[in-house]
Amino acid sequence: MLKGVNMVLKGMLLDEQSVSRALVRLSHEIVEKNKGTDNLAIIGILTRGVPMANRIIKNIEIYEGVKLPLGKLDITLYRDDLSMISTEPKFKGSEIDFDVTGKDIVLVDDVLYTGRTVRAAIDAIMKMGRPKTIQLCVLIDRGHRELPFRADYIGKNVPTSKTEVIAVSFIETDEKEDVSIYDL
Repeated sequence: MLKGVNMVLKGMLLDEQSVSRALVRLSHEIVEKNKGTDNLAIIGILTRGVPMANRIIKNIEIYEGVKLPLGKLDITLYRDDLSMISTEPKFKGSEIDFDVTGKDIVLVDDVLYTGRTVRAAIDAIMKMGRPKTIQLCVLIDRGHRELPFRADYIGKNVPTSKTEVIAVSFIETDEKEDVSIYDL
C-alpha cells in the first residue's frame, strides 16, 4: 500500500477462501490453454507475484503431477518511473535458474493497472533470451491501462477509479490473505 497516505477501507473483494479458489481456477486455465505443461515455466514478479506463482506451481503439481520451473523477477532496474519512486531503489535481484529461450512463460503478478510493470517485466525477460510466448496471469485486473497490455488469465476484474487502491495480501508477505479496496 502507499506509505504515508491515509486510506479508507471501502471493502473486501476476496477473502482467503476466494483467493485460494481463484488461484486454483487460474492454475487449471493455464494448463488448459497450453494443452498441458510441456515447455511451461512460471515467473513471479516481486513482491506479491512470487507467492502467487508459488501457489500456481503447487496447484499444477497437485493436479498434473508435474513441478514446473519457477522464476522470481525483480523489475526495479527496468521501471520507467524509477526516479519518481525513490532516490535509492532497493534491488532484490531476480532468481531465474532456467533458460527462457523457447519456453512458454507465464508471468504472474497480483494487480494489473497501467501496464507499466508488465512492460518492465517483459523487457527484463527479453534480456535473458527469447521465449516462445509470454502470457500474463493476474489476480486482479483493475483497468486504467496506459500501455496496450491485457492479461491472459484473470482472477477477478474490478473496475476502479483512479482514487481507489487495491491491496492484495498473501500470508507469505503480509501475514494475512485477502484483497481489499481503499479510497485515497
